[in-house]
Amino acid sequence: MPKLLFSKIRFYEIKDLMQNVRRSRRIDIVHNQKRHKKDIQHLMAQKIKDETYPSKLSWQTDDKPHPTLEKLLRDKKYLAAFRAFLQSEFSEENIEFWLACEDFKLTASPDELRWKAEEIYQEFIQPTACREINVDHHIREKIKKSLGEPSLSCFDEAQKHVYLLMERDSCPRFLHSDAYLSLKHKSRTLWYI
Repeated sequence: MPKLLFSKIRFYEIKDLMQNVRRSRRIDIVHNQKRHKKDIQHLMAQKIKDETYPSKLSWQTDDKPHPTLEKLLRDKKYLAAFRAFLQSEFSEENIEFWLACEDFKLTASPDELRWKAEEIYQEFIQPTACREINVDHHIREKIKKSLGEPSLSCFDEAQKHVYLLMERDSCPRFLHSDAYLSLKHKSRTLWYI
């Protein structure tokens, strides 16, 4: 009988010990998950930082650096590929706004200037616009006030802001995309032929 009692006591001690081990493992797992989550968040933040402000080495795949946003916007085939890329990401409003502003600056007639300015405002600037761009409130208000007598430069501040957004965000993603790499490869192939 004493042997049986010892076994039962031992069994309960072992059971308690096992529960403590499990509890400690769960605490370790939760702690490790939190640490792992922080590590992932840190790596993601670093990746975003690297993509937003890439170093010179990460921009280059060969001896020639990638083209700047300005060069992309001047070259028709790269511009078309860039627009298609942004459409595939559902973020084409910035390039469309920038192009509308470029067209607006070529307007000669005051009546046409007013009409185009109103159209650009309704499509891209006003808060309920179908393709609203990301500009701050003071730029919006400044543009809204200028609609009575629009000048060729009434969208300049917003256009510059959008250009910088594309330069920092959209352009680096495009330059690392399959669309760009394929176009670059095709133009290189044509160069050698």
